[in-house]
Amino acid sequence: MNTQNGTESDAMLKGQAQIWRYLFGILDGMALRCCVELRIADIISNHGRPTTLSEIAAGIDSVSINMDGLGRLMRFLVYKKVFDEITPQPEKGKGEGEKAYSLNYCSKWLLFDTNNVTLAPMVMMRTDSSMVLPLHALSRSIKEGVTTFKMTHGQELFDFSSLHSEFNRIFNEGMACTAKITTDAIMSKYKIGFLGSKGSVVDVGGGTGVAISEIVKTYPHLKGINFDLSHVISTAPTYDGVTHVAGNMFEAIPRADTIFMKWILHDWSDEDCIKILKNCRKALPTKTGKVIIVEIVQHSTGDDIFDDTCRAYDLVMFSHFSSGKERTESEWKNLLVEGGFRRYNIIKIHALQSIIEAFP
Repeated sequence: MNTQNGTESDAMLKGQAQIWRYLFGILDGMALRCCVELRIADIISNHGRPTTLSEIAAGIDSVSINMDGLGRLMRFLVYKKVFDEITPQPEKGKGEGEKAYSLNYCSKWLLFDTNNVTLAPMVMMRTDSSMVLPLHALSRSIKEGVTTFKMTHGQELFDFSSLHSEFNRIFNEGMACTAKITTDAIMSKYKIGFLGSKGSVVDVGGGTGVAISEIVKTYPHLKGINFDLSHVISTAPTYDGVTHVAGNMFEAIPRADTIFMKWILHDWSDEDCIKILKNCRKALPTKTGKVIIVEIVQHSTGDDIFDDTCRAYDLVMFSHFSSGKERTESEWKNLLVEGGFRRYNIIKIHALQSIIEAFP
């Protein structure tokens, strides 16, 4: 039987291990960045079979590969279940063959050279020094009430992005890849929602137009409008059935039968969200239309596979945006009512976010 002191000692040991795990958790993200920069997942994919360390090294563009470092990186990523490791059966008289590595359901999300869904651009964006350095100012942000991003860079994130083209590219590519993932989840779970829509759909804050292009491609009876700030629209490619419109959602939103907003309102304060929602209401037909909001809905149950990430995202919003936050259902309900939307439905999809379908 454990004594009280023994039980307390075990609990303290577990607490210590937990702190160590959190302390070095930053290396998880940086190891993923290293993997993407070296295109390791793509090298294995291109072989079409389990790939040895020497074959991975041969696929990396370098004449001075650190094989020891590469091997230790792969050992770490296998431990983290990013890749699978295959140990070959020894052949008689030849000894044990070289270990090989294969893709699994985790590393397939790190493929960079693919037309399929990928998180590789988001890995590069979230681990970019411009995004990581502000986290050092988290305590100052709490003390002084200024975002960590502005403390570090002297500007809020969107202002910084508009003036730094390389960061703007990295940021837009990161958001575009997640837009594709979320849009695919929406398409598989919300088919009837778009089938029942008529006329035009405006994607407010639509970035480079990935989401709205997928919507009109799947539902060609709809006319798409991609609406965002001018410096974002300037980098947007041309899509069939989509018109790019530059503007400011705080001033006015293009008139449409349906308004789509994906991961926009979490950037803003309650007051700003209400202003945006009121502009949405003005842009809709008098008695019909709806707003399709795609956002994280925080739950207290803790039984969703994305719960950890949703809570971490709330810290990202707090630290990188002056008024950003992830909200609970009751908080969303209050915003919708104040913005002129009396009815709503929440639809869970296979993504971080949920669909909030709101009606006047």
